[in-house]
Amino acid sequence: MSQRTALYPWHVSIGAKMVDFAGWEMPLHYGSQLDEHHCVRRAAGMFDVSHMTVLDLSGARVHAFLRYLLANDVALLEGPGRALYSCMLNEAGGILDDLIIYSLSESKYRLVSNAATRSKVVAWIARQGEPFAVEVAERTDVALVAVQGPLARQAVLRVLDRDLQVLTSSLASFQAAWKRETLVARTGYTGEDGFEIMIPRERALDLVQALRAQDVTPAGLAARDTLRLEAGLNLYGADMDESVTPLESGLGWTVGWQPENRDFIGRKALKAQRVKGERWKRVGLLLQEAGVMRAHQRVLTADGGEGVVTSGGFSPTLKRSIALARVSANTSQQSGTVQIRQRLHPVRLIKPPFVRHGQPCFGAAA
Repeated sequence: MSQRTALYPWHVSIGAKMVDFAGWEMPLHYGSQLDEHHCVRRAAGMFDVSHMTVLDLSGARVHAFLRYLLANDVALLEGPGRALYSCMLNEAGGILDDLIIYSLSESKYRLVSNAATRSKVVAWIARQGEPFAVEVAERTDVALVAVQGPLARQAVLRVLDRDLQVLTSSLASFQAAWKRETLVARTGYTGEDGFEIMIPRERALDLVQALRAQDVTPAGLAARDTLRLEAGLNLYGADMDESVTPLESGLGWTVGWQPENRDFIGRKALKAQRVKGERWKRVGLLLQEAGVMRAHQRVLTADGGEGVVTSGGFSPTLKRSIALARVSANTSQQSGTVQIRQRLHPVRLIKPPFVRHGQPCFGAAA
């Protein structure tokens, strides 16, 4: 049986269509995926993402451990209240997971990773952290609510208590503040502004009901996927996994190469790949005619190269099909075709994202 979040009865009570997702019973939508998508782009929507894996890591050597564990360098955090996006790699440079790490103090960090990778991530951290005497506590007592959209921040500030309002009102992107067991971070997965709120499970329902009173619309997994696709954000297990490196997944910017003497898991493999050259690169695709691109469809570039769609669908904002794809790293082409059923359809290759802060932003040529 699927696990259920603290908000499960509430989802059912307001008519959510529930589905199994990574072992959790989650809301797919609350009646209209399109309405939910547009609410996030135009006003404010909220997502129950309490299925995510939340781990607190602590100990005298936890900082040194995280500098070894992650491809990005936690030394960039410059003290408590900062957040960092990173990949966690295996020795071959393949992506075990992508995650956000929060600095809570000199000796304590919070890591939020994907639900589908929970078992291997927890086991990997326990194994790698043993020589560093790191303590790992899984926070199953925490609910996570993401509030996203151009009106999200003002709605959240209205429902927080006075102390948290003061702490969070001036947060910059990828900063966090907390009071006792409630942590509010200016992060998200939609290409819009907003907050992700970690709160004790028993208080989660009060939070979402207060947000509903501020006209924040509940949104499900379906809208979350179209929003992140428009924003050009990777989905683990689709656009990246252990078979590819960050350099091949549009995430080279997350690798902290400096200082040169910092050893991290996968560094040698990435360094060798940079010398030899990557096999793949990530591109965005814009379908030039009617149709919908989906994962696993074949891509042909104008120079005869091949690739594959990793994520695809219909963009409600752009009213056309968009996709992320993996193509030969040496292609310089800006056009190609994608095979939908038995027919080849023309596509334009661009550098993601497609939409940012509600506006089309077709990037430079891929």
